[in-house]
Amino acid sequence: MKKLFKNLTFQVLSAITVGIILGILAPDTAKAMKPLGDVFINMVKMVIAPIIFFTIVIGIAKMGDMKKVGRVGGKALLYFEIVTTLALVIGLIVANAVKPGEGVQLDPSKGNEQVAEYVSEGEKMNLVDFLVHIVPSNMVDAFAKGDTLQVVFFAVLFGFALAALGKTGQPVIDLFDRIAKVFFKIVNMVMRVAPIGAFGAISYTIGKFGLSSLIPLGKLMLSVYITMFLFVFVVLNLICKMYGFSLWNYLKFIKEELLIVLGTSSSESVLPRMMKRMEEYGCSKSVVGLVLPTGYSFNLDGTSIYLTMAVVFLAQVSGVDLTLTQELTILAILMLTSKGAATVTGGGFIVLASTLSAMQVIPMEGLALLLGVDRFMSEARAIVNMIGNGIATVVIAKSENEFNSDHRQAAETNEDSSDAVRVHVS
Repeated sequence: MKKLFKNLTFQVLSAITVGIILGILAPDTAKAMKPLGDVFINMVKMVIAPIIFFTIVIGIAKMGDMKKVGRVGGKALLYFEIVTTLALVIGLIVANAVKPGEGVQLDPSKGNEQVAEYVSEGEKMNLVDFLVHIVPSNMVDAFAKGDTLQVVFFAVLFGFALAALGKTGQPVIDLFDRIAKVFFKIVNMVMRVAPIGAFGAISYTIGKFGLSSLIPLGKLMLSVYITMFLFVFVVLNLICKMYGFSLWNYLKFIKEELLIVLGTSSSESVLPRMMKRMEEYGCSKSVVGLVLPTGYSFNLDGTSIYLTMAVVFLAQVSGVDLTLTQELTILAILMLTSKGAATVTGGGFIVLASTLSAMQVIPMEGLALLLGVDRFMSEARAIVNMIGNGIATVVIAKSENEFNSDHRQAAETNEDSSDAVRVHVS
């Protein structure tokens, strides 16, 4: 029984359950729990930038072959574009088939101020600015702000430079290797309070928005959740089978990370831990360092599904009958704007606003409808994004022969044996 209580999966699941109950029974008290979730996410964010930096630098420096680094990066970006485009198309098809916006009343009086904020941010988004933003004007500023893409860019340059030094750079590589271990140790310490963070975040969500707010938009939520479920267990499952590993075993291996994301609604909350877990699963450090952090900006499968479904939903609510040309235009716009969804707070909503602004066909006021339920759908988006990025890392690692199947089998065996212990204990 003691082992069960010490298990992180059990602790997080219990915390989420208690948080939901508190949110229903005592909403005001539940809303006051928000700082617990914020503190936990901040604790994780404080180590994300250095972990990404050291992992990428060490991986590239040890790889040595610069052509290989370019090949891995190219493969990753091609994979991201294909899979996220597929997610966009699936979201568009399902939204047109299910028609979740039919029968929902538009009340433009709600949330006007918040909508205006998202609209103004959305209008600032464009491809050129996004590409320029990738290159930091100040290295320290990139780390201070925790800007993932800027840190990745600087780390790749640093890794190239360090690899070019040859033996001269070896002491630096050894030092960075030791420092990286310190940061991963910090992550292990932070994860001990993950149940408290999950409790605080889910309590606030239920307490603030209430389960009753889901009823009017229940059809949209159900459609989004079912679509994401099918995307994971059909599309991503097929990709896993093509590359010779089991989706189910992979999901069992990362179940603790899945629960933390479910509680916090943030895939960033497990990024440092996922980097370590993917190495344990058999992916090389160099591939993990390049693919996983980049995927957090370019491979947002869950966000892609949500965005297309939300745009079509708002068109249906507003009585706008989109033509095939307009829907294809939506896809083209989202293929570009969705890549920046993770770089800013409330990114999904800002991308949605920028898409509507670019189309100038669907009334912007419709965004107010989604404000109340967006938080409840963010869990699904974050979970699917995380699952997709892990699978992308395995796929690229296998394509580069940088995957250790023995490590994967050992990792899956350890998970199965630990599950058996829990069942026996309970």
